Amino acid sequence: MDSVEIIKKYYKENSKSYYFLTEHSKAVTEKALKIAHNVGHLNPDLEFIEQAAMLHDIGIFLTNAPEIGCFGERPYICHGYLGRKILEKEALPKHALVCERHTGVGLSIQDIEKEKLPIPKRDMRPISLEEEIICFADTFFSKNEEFLTKEKSIEEIRKGLMKFVGNKVKVFDAWVKKFG
Repeated sequence: MDSVEIIKKYYKENSKSYYFLTEHSKAVTEKALKIAHNVGHLNPDLEFIEQAAMLHDIGIFLTNAPEIGCFGERPYICHGYLGRKILEKEALPKHALVCERHTGVGLSIQDIEKEKLPIPKRDMRPISLEEEIICFADTFFSKNEEFLTKEKSIEEIRKGLMKFVGNKVKVFDAWVKKFG
């Protein structure tokens, strides 16, 4: 399975959104594979991680984020579950779950309700080792010019997570300990 070919079905190669998506996804993929190698004793599925990390943000084009070339109708927070729908249509149900479960360090039903988020009310936290690795790797990068391919520090990530409800920093810190 070629992740980039799937991306090309939904994005024009020379578009701003394609650039931001693919550059961000390459950085996340590289970080995720590095993390996976660090925990090789846990037997992570490297091929799946490589594919799913490249596809984790495929739903961004359906959101309204003009700064990255996306002119959809939905708020950016919706990109995860919208990506899930795309990859389910592509017959990639495990990859689809990564899309839905990667936002921040994951979203619980309580998070969704407290924040009144415009997304389905279901548990959207990573479950599998591979989902956790991709989600953790994603926290190190943002889709902006400064952090598109430059890693954020652990302190920068912690600071960013503090503004959200729940125990996001605690989850992140547990991953730091688990994944090194």
